[in-house]
Amino acid sequence: MSEALAATQAPEAIASGASGARQFWRRLRTRRAALVAAAVVALLVLIALAAPLLTAIEGQDPTTYHPSLIDSARGGVPIGSFGGIGADHWLGVEPQTGRDLFARLVYGARVSLGVALAATVIQVLLGLVIGMAAALGSGWVDQLLSRFTDIFVAMPLMVMSLALLAIVPQSFPRPVLVTLVIGFIAWGNMAKIVRAQTLTLKGLDYVAAARLSGWGTWRIARRELLPGLAAPVITYASILIPVNISTEAALSFLGVGVKPPTPSWGQMLTAADVWYQAAPQYLLLPAGALFVTVLALTVLGDGVRIALDPRAASRLSIGTGRKREARATRSTRSGGSTGSAAAEEGSA
Repeated sequence: MSEALAATQAPEAIASGASGARQFWRRLRTRRAALVAAAVVALLVLIALAAPLLTAIEGQDPTTYHPSLIDSARGGVPIGSFGGIGADHWLGVEPQTGRDLFARLVYGARVSLGVALAATVIQVLLGLVIGMAAALGSGWVDQLLSRFTDIFVAMPLMVMSLALLAIVPQSFPRPVLVTLVIGFIAWGNMAKIVRAQTLTLKGLDYVAAARLSGWGTWRIARRELLPGLAAPVITYASILIPVNISTEAALSFLGVGVKPPTPSWGQMLTAADVWYQAAPQYLLLPAGALFVTVLALTVLGDGVRIALDPRAASRLSIGTGRKREARATRSTRSGGSTGSAAAEEGSA
């Protein structure tokens, strides 16, 4: 009986999921800024994935030194105009080292985006597990996990990251270490969001019906609660990614993150802080890449939030409708006043 019931409900669930995806895409398409941001993010991810291919086409790599392209008499400034830009070096070379700037920029995108995405996955998994366990557990479990979460929420991320990264041996892979530090420290807000949303969903009728039918706690969590948590979790995760990119860049800029010769946008900014006058492109390129990436992810996250929240879309529709009604009323009044003025002139 239960298998037959599940078989009849499965197509409905699939149809409901497909309908929800269509509604999400329909709402997202109305946000042109979010679509542009999504295209920018997709392009950045494609560049990061294709970094070996792009550098092979250019004929360079991110670690090879080119001392012949550096003017040692001027303190290591690249030879040539615009930092040595040419057919062999599309964006010029680094001061003092002569390493290809384009190769380091695209490989730096791999590190910055990879660290941010991996740290976000850790934060989401920890937040889901601990937040749901607190909401579904007994009173003392909820209190224990909530106080544990509060400790991590109150913990200053940058200070703790600086302390942990400073004491770990240099032999440990730095991108992996930065990912673990950010992921395992900054998950508290995600857990609090999941706990609050789970407590709200627990009181709904369909969850109570599943409990009365004899389902276990974790089966209810997997089948009934997780779909309801998708929207807030995805929304907050889209906000976490640009925050994690900025955190990785800040840690590398402070000298405790990614170390040379591994390229990272933050690490490139660290080395460029003394070259902003002699070789400004060395500072502007990684700074511009960081700015565009964080801005695109922030705009995309805002669009995803609105597309996943029907209430936000309704508020936008209501606001747009009121504006249209106000414009129509003004045009009607202006048209009426024009008509009456014309009638008065005709009678005169």
